[in-house]
Amino acid sequence: MDRQLVAEFRNEYDLLGSVKAIRDAGFEIVDAYTPFAVHGLDKAMGLKKSRINQISFIFALIGITVGILGQYWVSAVNWPINIGGRPWNSLPAFLPVAFEVMVLFCGLGTVFSFFAWRKIKHGKSGLQPNLRATNDRFYVVMKQGQERKSSSVMLDIVKSFHGEMVGE
Repeated sequence: MDRQLVAEFRNEYDLLGSVKAIRDAGFEIVDAYTPFAVHGLDKAMGLKKSRINQISFIFALIGITVGILGQYWVSAVNWPINIGGRPWNSLPAFLPVAFEVMVLFCGLGTVFSFFAWRKIKHGKSGLQPNLRATNDRFYVVMKQGQERKSSSVMLDIVKSFHGEMVGE
């Protein structure tokens, strides 16, 4: 297993610049830890575009279909009651509940798909390098590589962006 180096930065601009420089130097970025979303970090790390939005859309379609068909079945097939001469299959009356079912399916389906996709299990400990990563610091984890001089090259890149190496 390759050694991993951890660098700490005080702001997102230094983190973003160092990630770009480290990747340009030919090193692999393992992960980045930030207290909030840093725009452009995914592109700087070379991550592929996520398919989670497609998964969410599929679950939303399933949810709205279940919501509308379920209400239609209950009101027009299983228990048709004529109240005030209204039709049994009134689509406008079905929309609020169908919307809520869509949101439920989309939210739960997306979360469980993400857990399954990333193999996240209950009780798995986090890999956070430092508790300050959720407060006010930014961290990047890099693979050192096989060459002896690679750590000195990474150290130079990190120091040029006002960062410091904090661990292995």
